[in-house]
Amino acid sequence: MKLVHSSGSLSHLSYCSNIHAGESWQAVRENLQRYIPGIRDALVPGEEFGIGLRLSAAAVNDLAQAEALQEFRQFLAQNNLYVFTINGFPYGPFHGTRVKEDVYLPDWMDEERLRYTNQLADVFASILPDEQNGSISTVPGAFKERVAGSDDIRQMADNMVRHAAHLAQLHQNTGKFITLALEPEPCCFLETIDESVHFFSQELFGDASTDLMASLTHTDVDSARELLRKHLTLCLDLCHAAVEFEDPDECLAKLEAAGITVGKLQISSGLRLKDVSASTVDSLEPFIDKVYLHQVVERHNGTLNRFTDLPEAIEHLGNSQESREWRVHFHVPIFLEELADFSSTQSFVAAMLSRHKKKPISDHLEVETYTWDVLPAELRTQSVDQAIVREMRWVLEALS
Repeated sequence: MKLVHSSGSLSHLSYCSNIHAGESWQAVRENLQRYIPGIRDALVPGEEFGIGLRLSAAAVNDLAQAEALQEFRQFLAQNNLYVFTINGFPYGPFHGTRVKEDVYLPDWMDEERLRYTNQLADVFASILPDEQNGSISTVPGAFKERVAGSDDIRQMADNMVRHAAHLAQLHQNTGKFITLALEPEPCCFLETIDESVHFFSQELFGDASTDLMASLTHTDVDSARELLRKHLTLCLDLCHAAVEFEDPDECLAKLEAAGITVGKLQISSGLRLKDVSASTVDSLEPFIDKVYLHQVVERHNGTLNRFTDLPEAIEHLGNSQESREWRVHFHVPIFLEELADFSSTQSFVAAMLSRHKKKPISDHLEVETYTWDVLPAELRTQSVDQAIVREMRWVLEALS
């Protein structure tokens, strides 16, 4: 849906369709038909409604066919819908099977990640409304332990620059402007704002990337640098930032000072245990699942300690009764502040939306609670579409 700010600027708000299981285009298309019209009518009857679309490699390959594209355009037009952002993070299966650290594969060291993201952009350009900018969120480079050194970092940057050149050419050929938005996440190559600022400043906006961009786009260095800054952006996921104990004001100030655009603001909330010890950790057992990683960042005696998954953090805690705070990468409905024995990072979401209301952070806002299928049963007391509507209304209230 379209939100007009007091300044007259426009933002687009939706939810990410990765909450619905489906890897093929047929499955995605059926989910859109099943859920989107009803959610639209509950929120903005009679008005345009934007879609945050998730497409796997298999789905985008099917949608790239002329017949499928034409049918989808008709569906969008008939239902007063439009697509303004695509989640290009999960390449393969994302529900009902082990995902864990494989969700980052292929990463940006792999040519296949570049090929897939280029195809996403090509398909996106064919459905993106005229005069509407688009964004594609993507993995934060790679899972951190896979990055061995400077050669790997340069390989990731080069592939991202090659994609930026593809986006620039696409804009020139079609008039459709699309950005790539890297999404920092705990235990990844880019996990903090400081790491992101360093990578953008030193690598993506640095001399080597600028020279490569100039060569690929046949432009001068100044034009190439401007194209890089336009097409390479950040996806600020609020769950991830809160789990990393980021400060809202410092976070935004650092990005602005570095000239990094927030191409997408993902509105999500994680778990927060303000006072965890061996006697209280049992409350987290229902959140351990075999599908997703649930990274933990611990604040203990003024130091941040990171764990790749909940079981690892629990094992490290052992029998210690010494208090510390945990924040867990497990997306929970954003309208929940208290969850039985612990709370959520909802206050961080509210703080960021308060700042967005005063000065827009991004043109693209997307609610993302993809973990619906693995939430403990007591948190799934309504249907998924009812929960989505409730989340969207919570955001609208926060921005009102």
